[in-house]
Amino acid sequence: MTSAERPMPSEAGILQFMEICDSFYPPDAVTASIMQQRQWYDALCARFDRALPEGMRTSDEVVAGTIRTRRYRPANIRTATNLLYLHGGGFVVGSLESHHAICAEIADHAGAELISVDYRLAPEYRWPTQTDDCFSVLKQLLAEKKSVVLIGDSAGGNLAAGLAVRAKAEGLSGIAGQILIYPALGGDLVSGSYEEMAEAPGLTTADVAYYRTILQAPEGNPVAGPLALSSVAGLPPAFITVAHYDPLRDDGRNYAARLAQAGIEVWFREEPQMVHAWLRARHMSEGAGVGFAAICAAASRFAGSR
Repeated sequence: MTSAERPMPSEAGILQFMEICDSFYPPDAVTASIMQQRQWYDALCARFDRALPEGMRTSDEVVAGTIRTRRYRPANIRTATNLLYLHGGGFVVGSLESHHAICAEIADHAGAELISVDYRLAPEYRWPTQTDDCFSVLKQLLAEKKSVVLIGDSAGGNLAAGLAVRAKAEGLSGIAGQILIYPALGGDLVSGSYEEMAEAPGLTTADVAYYRTILQAPEGNPVAGPLALSSVAGLPPAFITVAHYDPLRDDGRNYAARLAQAGIEVWFREEPQMVHAWLRARHMSEGAGVGFAAICAAASRFAGSR
């Protein structure tokens, strides 16, 4: 595909965002060493860092002896429900710092405490380490008689959806909702948006394949790829948002359709001018700002804090 044929949005704010991203994190970043990828990603995240909302307090905690977490306490807490945030980064990059401001702003808008998980990364730790780490944190919150809203973007969206599947399989109750932001859910890599948006800016189908190879999750496992579920009945209500210019787009589309067909309450948004990772553009792109407001509204609704 030539550059002229490459699918591209037209919104000025998201185009500026893409230019900044390319200057920090090159389009062929996955060909670099893992250490280099993490250095580039950390620098990119720092570029979009922002001051935390007024009155926001944070504290770092360790769960199950080894799992680092960060708790966000907004100045105005309006619900006892906790938000559990799982960051994106292809299971290879990302940390408590990479999504720091995003987590703080969601917690502030929802008036809810939010816990972010610093799950262990691949390739040092392969699947199921990531889901196990996150599930340990979820179980602790549920054991405290807290209801929980699962939230995750990209790889984190995969983890959030997988936790809902695990919780259902183990008979755990208390998940008030799941918010999946351009999630990777185990699509086939060859059809639909994987073909149409194979060379999309920000994430290509080849990148998705690379991250799957690094993670080494088993194909057909419904926790690793919830689209493989034989039945989605009994899963918690969901808010799913996808970017039009994203090979992962149809993962979210198809999962939302399956949930709806099973009678599960689901809200679905497709951001028409957005690319993968648009969360970071929420303060410079009109479309990203609207999409982020919808995420915050969903968190408030599921947490019962409206």
